[in-house]
Amino acid sequence: MTDFAARRLMMVDTQVRPSDVTKFPIIDAMLAVPREAFVPGDFAATAYVGEAVPLGEGRVVLEPRTFAKMLDAADVQGDELVLDLGCGLGYSSAVLARMAEAVVAVEDNEDRAEEAQATLTQNGADNVIVQAGPLAEGAAEHGPYDAIFLQGGVEVMPEAIEAQLKDGGRIIALFMDGALGIVKIGYKIDGSITWRFAFNATAPVLPGFEQSTGFVL
Repeated sequence: MTDFAARRLMMVDTQVRPSDVTKFPIIDAMLAVPREAFVPGDFAATAYVGEAVPLGEGRVVLEPRTFAKMLDAADVQGDELVLDLGCGLGYSSAVLARMAEAVVAVEDNEDRAEEAQATLTQNGADNVIVQAGPLAEGAAEHGPYDAIFLQGGVEVMPEAIEAQLKDGGRIIALFMDGALGIVKIGYKIDGSITWRFAFNATAPVLPGFEQSTGFVL
């Protein structure tokens, strides 16, 4: 029988801590959440390797190092409301749920959204609601949000998402340019967002966040 708790500890000790992520709430959450429960069944045994886990349809669960560094940069607090876009089967939301007051998760695949909500409930993440719908529309009815996470790459950030960030809040996203990606954190001050470099990473671009290509003859 696989000792998933031991694999979680190894993930934190070999992938998270060496990436200079040492804040207790992040370490505690990543040690507590059973990542293997939030990936497709065929991938449970490989849930803790240092790679993204395929979800199907070009979507992935971000690799542990990338997600941990995003958490570190965003510095989520226990009294905050978080929007988690592209939650997949709910892993990122489960981790965020242990750090924030509440999480609103959006997943564009209805089956995945239902499975995510069920798995989150089974694992005691009662402060998360999962909503099925287009990722690029967010969930304005529950906002504005103190922090917004995007669980995949983006080429352009829709104004609708920026509008759901609370003034004084921050949004963290992985901007892709071809095969290269840069995670940036955006701070909203007086209605406008200023972006700062955080670290390099890569991930497939989320649906609805692609650069539209102009019509060329």
